Amino acid sequence: MLKLIVGLIAVTLAGCGIDTATTAATGAAIKQREIEDGKKTMSQVEKKVSQSVEQMQQRAATDADK
Repeated sequence: MLKLIVGLIAVTLAGCGIDTATTAATGAAIKQREIEDGKKTMSQVEKKVSQSVEQMQQRAATDADK
């Protein structure tokens, strides 16, 4: 009887470990996706800022010619 109880406890604990590992892996995958999305957004913002700076420089050059 004691062996049966120990066996059931071992199976239960092993199941918890698998669940924890799966949860951690899922969380890591979500964070990785968030990082990739953040990098993509940052790249887009940098591009827009560069375009805005270029437009301002062009306007300044045009105004200086007048």
